[in-house]
Amino acid sequence: MPRTRVLVVDDSATVRRRLVEALAADPGIDLVGEAEDGKQAVEMCARHRPDVITMDMMMPVMSGLAATEYIMAHFPTPILIVSASLNRGELFKIYDALAAGAVDVLDKPTGDELDGDWERRLLSAVKLVAKIKVITHPRAKLEARRRQLEGSAQDPAHVLQSRATIEVVAIGASTGGPGAVVDVIRRLPARFQIPILVVVHMNAPFGSSFTDWLDAQFERPASTPENGTPVASARGRVMVAPGGRHIVVRGGRMFLTDDAERHSCRPSVDVLFETVASEYGASAAGCLLTGMGKDGALGLLKIRQSGGTTIAQDEATSTIYGMPREAAALGAATHVLPLPEIGPWLAGLQGPTMEVRQ
Repeated sequence: MPRTRVLVVDDSATVRRRLVEALAADPGIDLVGEAEDGKQAVEMCARHRPDVITMDMMMPVMSGLAATEYIMAHFPTPILIVSASLNRGELFKIYDALAAGAVDVLDKPTGDELDGDWERRLLSAVKLVAKIKVITHPRAKLEARRRQLEGSAQDPAHVLQSRATIEVVAIGASTGGPGAVVDVIRRLPARFQIPILVVVHMNAPFGSSFTDWLDAQFERPASTPENGTPVASARGRVMVAPGGRHIVVRGGRMFLTDDAERHSCRPSVDVLFETVASEYGASAAGCLLTGMGKDGALGLLKIRQSGGTTIAQDEATSTIYGMPREAAALGAATHVLPLPEIGPWLAGLQGPTMEVRQ
């Protein structure tokens, strides 16, 4: 069986040494090189074509973000971010890298871990990332299609595609989710005022500023709801589940809960979708984007069974066709669409006028 070829990128000699030692201890992994900055990473990736890159974010000469953007645009390679960055500005760079095509993020060792625990998590993450077939950075690959679809969103026939009055849109995603969610919401016209509720799986401790990052990506405001926030008050807004808490809808209001994990996830897409289905029925729209596992598939089916509109991202544009595939297999999706078509399609769910339940 072929060994997984890994390129290690970090400006700290100490961290590189620990990464190299952990990787070298696994007989299924072949270390192809070490880079001290993003420029070296780009050069070595082009030369060695590794199966996986472990990428630091804060480096001299060329940052991990810049290197990720270049690599994903020119020779796409599965990238695992390995970072200790926890301040707001540096977390934003991690989210930018995930949106640019990096697959996952792992925290650097702190020295407080149980013996061998961090090494096991590193090896598990590298092997998982190695299985993912990445695509060229979508913002470059699909730009022409984006312009075409943005024009189609204003077409009257497109606007009238839905007979139901949609009162809420629920979106769920996991691996590859930050970029996918941004892509969908950016394509919605300013006139789109239906409340949007979002769950994206983000590993602790990296999810603390995710909502703030989303808020900076588009003019439409994004925030975390307070307990009891009316869904109707979120017209024209994006409401995001915080890390470690479910978001549920009851009585037309949003609540955050610490209930048990679903599919090892909290927040869980299924929890959001199921409560939206129960509360809004045919007036709900659910959208399940790229992600590993099956969270959200049953919830999307609940929305469809309640008469709502359901969309799953297609395989070709998904970073991981796991969650959407499970939904498609269950018959949960009324529509399976490429990522750049989802935003324009959602735009058509709002007719010339809209009333949201008070």
